[in-house]
Amino acid sequence: MIVEGKNPVRELINSGKNIEKLYIEKNNNNHELVELSKKAKAQKILVSFVDKVALDKMSTTKKHQGILAIASDFEYTELETILYNAKQEDKPLFLLILDGIEDPHNLGSIIRVAECTGVSGIVIPKHRAVGVTDTVVKISEGAALNIPVVKVTNINDTIRDLKEQNVFVYCADMDGELVYNSNLTGDIAIVIGGENTGVKQLTKKLCDGVISLPQFGKINSLNASVATGAILYEAIRQRI
Repeated sequence: MIVEGKNPVRELINSGKNIEKLYIEKNNNNHELVELSKKAKAQKILVSFVDKVALDKMSTTKKHQGILAIASDFEYTELETILYNAKQEDKPLFLLILDGIEDPHNLGSIIRVAECTGVSGIVIPKHRAVGVTDTVVKISEGAALNIPVVKVTNINDTIRDLKEQNVFVYCADMDGELVYNSNLTGDIAIVIGGENTGVKQLTKKLCDGVISLPQFGKINSLNASVATGAILYEAIRQRI
């Protein structure tokens, strides 16, 4: 996995995940690059100084900001680990389930806001959805390295399992109850649908409740990451 940019690389170094090699633009005296170089060397990470042309060739986003890391593939978490950790920390479960997000930019933005709002973890499907790629890590500003992400074969089976463990599952849909009138405290999971399909009908039926955001404009839908952010912050308002 290639991780690019100052913030994502900083989060990668801080995460303690395996970094095979760090590439930094030579003769670039930017103080952040100098700081990251020192931090990497202190952790005995192999650092190589190369010219900008070499970085441009390695970069997938073309926005490397003078630094790029080669790391092990992204490590997904088991759902049981997230549930166990929530119990150990003695705080309510706050889970986000993404039902078919296909745009890596959307996934990166969602992960970023989920990490900022203290979500316990994120569940994504193995099929017909984007996984955590280099682009996702970049867009998330490295947040993807600090929040557990689970890949499951079947979202509906996961919802059934959560309900058996007394987790209240909401899904976001236009015809739901206003999110401000919903109880988002306690052990909950929130399902966000794909960009083009929304939450699938069977998935919606399995959920315990349906929540929505008020809309007053002529466009009747919000970007998935924007909607997720608004809902998560309402949940935070109720939970703090």
